[in-house]
Amino acid sequence: MIMLYFLILPLLAACLAPLLRPKAATYLTTLFFMLPFFSILYCIFYGCAEIHLTTFSPPIGEIYLTADFISHAFGLTICIVSAMVALFALPYMEHRFEEMELSVDGEFRKYIFLYDLYAASMLWLVYSGNLILLYIFLEIALITAFLLIYFYGYGNRRWVGQLYLIWSLIAGVLTLAGFLIIGINNDTLALKYIATVGKYAWPFIFVGMVIELPVLGPHVWLPWAHAEAPTPLSALLSPLTVGLAGYVLLRIALIDYSFIVSYRNYILAYALFSSIYAGFSVFKQTDFKRLLAYSTVSQMGYMLVALCLGPFGFIGLVIQYMSHAFGKSILFSSAGGIIAVHHGLRDVRQMGGLHDSIPAISNAAVVGFLNLGGILTVGMLGEFFILRGVVDTFLKPDSSYSLGWTGSLPIILAVILMFILSVWYGFYTIRKVFYGKPKDTKRLEISRYLYVPLFIIGIISVLLLLPPLSTALIPGLKSVIWPLMGMGGVAP
Repeated sequence: MIMLYFLILPLLAACLAPLLRPKAATYLTTLFFMLPFFSILYCIFYGCAEIHLTTFSPPIGEIYLTADFISHAFGLTICIVSAMVALFALPYMEHRFEEMELSVDGEFRKYIFLYDLYAASMLWLVYSGNLILLYIFLEIALITAFLLIYFYGYGNRRWVGQLYLIWSLIAGVLTLAGFLIIGINNDTLALKYIATVGKYAWPFIFVGMVIELPVLGPHVWLPWAHAEAPTPLSALLSPLTVGLAGYVLLRIALIDYSFIVSYRNYILAYALFSSIYAGFSVFKQTDFKRLLAYSTVSQMGYMLVALCLGPFGFIGLVIQYMSHAFGKSILFSSAGGIIAVHHGLRDVRQMGGLHDSIPAISNAAVVGFLNLGGILTVGMLGEFFILRGVVDTFLKPDSSYSLGWTGSLPIILAVILMFILSVWYGFYTIRKVFYGKPKDTKRLEISRYLYVPLFIIGIISVLLLLPPLSTALIPGLKSVIWPLMGMGGVAP
């Protein structure tokens, strides 16, 4: 039950923080997300039991909180990113309120309530053991994100907020329809008691979550929302929220993998094309935040690819969520730091040499792109397991999908190109924005809030690559995934 008390803290922060001045509210928010972070670490090393909340009559069934390593990996990421972005947002949102000619104290109360409720809803989503509870927190996250864009975004923020809301509601309604079909067929919506998903529920959930993910096609809302949202929201929306669609797909696939197996080749081809196309699209962007948004589309292709690659791919999906969250929260915050200290600068063509004036933000951005590229961070593990999934699915002689070296080589090369693109556009962006001939050589004094939280996220992303964190997390993920895939407790 101790875990429950720690999970309640972020919801409690949403109630208490608006009563405080901005700095105190920020510290409270950070504390109330860091305490669950450490409690999740404790659970990873020492274990903790699922938490029964209540039971409703069919088809809802038992309402409970999960306590497995999949939820822990997602929850750990949500807590540290939400806590650190809250610190970053203190000077940034004060700058934004002054820019909008709003009362700082009054607006910060409204902002911090929405921020805390938004972040807390994502944390509760990944621990929800019942699909209806999961859906409720998904909708809370969507509505609070819409309100943050609507109130504090840039450009035509009201139109962008409505665009985001409409696409998200379509995704939510489709997913809810799939959940209801599952509940009717299984007489329960509790994850541990669902026996099958079925051929009618899967398409609704898959299409809904592909819109929310999103990949190429349904992605049209994402560059607008990420670019025009206030940067603290961008630093949660891109890293955390969109990837939760991958979490939902993973949970459903662990119950019934038949839909993915039946359409594996089509989904894989779509995901690879989406990731590679979006990766090349990054080079065409002139707005820094829009550039990062297209990078998100490319990175979400990783997660959809991983979904097609069986148990090893599932581990890759979880770790890729973590790596992308760490990297993109750092990068959107870096973009926000540039906006705050360089008076709204977002045009990449007007940047160059910014390392000379803001070296701390520049160095943080390098760590962010190292996460996306899977270099010396936890992203290395994600890419390893995705490649291991390709080999296990398409190359092993005893696999029903084995294509041999000749048949699997194009898939392996496409996956490698997908990985290389992240490194390529990462170093391209670093050179374009932070290096080259500086336009202003004057060193700027900037608030520590704009860069210290980013380095903390970066340090966590490196520590997760190393023992004891990686040696606790990876076997823990295997202990959840292998039995549910009918493979016993030992990895092949």
